[in-house]
Amino acid sequence: MLTTSRLIAMLPTARPEAARRFYGETLGLTLTADHPQLMIFEDGPARLHLQKVAAFTPQPFTCAGWHVADIRASARALAARGVVFERFPGLDQDPDGLWTPPGSTAAVCWFKDPDGNLLSLSQG
Repeated sequence: MLTTSRLIAMLPTARPEAARRFYGETLGLTLTADHPQLMIFEDGPARLHLQKVAAFTPQPFTCAGWHVADIRASARALAARGVVFERFPGLDQDPDGLWTPPGSTAAVCWFKDPDGNLLSLSQG
């Protein structure tokens, strides 16, 4: 039933101005609407709703991510824009913050938005 429908990611923000700069300027997403309760960013098939909230506690797991064609180039481009990649004990991450599961060619890296939402890039 939903196989041809577009998925929309939804994240909370208690810091809408910082989130607007991060998602718009740092990540390069296009802001298409800014309402009192919600900001909408769209690019290609991706649509992200940032719900403006008074307060929340960030979750300790990945909330949203992007599957990219070249994770190393994407990570380096984001790092050049000030994104800091997370490091996790027990994961053998390379200097760019990428982790490759044992026996795999896939890779993933993680970073946080201004509210502490954990985001990721993945390839493979």
